[in-house]
Amino acid sequence: MSQEQKHPRKSQEEAVADEVAAPSETISERKEKLDEDIDAILGDIDEVLESNAEDFVKSFIQKGGE
Repeated sequence: MSQEQKHPRKSQEEAVADEVAAPSETISERKEKLDEDIDAILGDIDEVLESNAEDFVKSFIQKGGE
């Protein structure tokens, strides 16, 4: 009752090789974009905390029985 499973390994390996051989952007360019995105998110968090720190903290305080 064993079933054979066919794995298209070669096509997957070729796809990975193609991605590695011809990346659309360099690793450093991608890292720079990700760093900019992270900095923007952290900036947004800082703005919220500067204007609403007390409300932010209160939202995490447990109320009786929670």
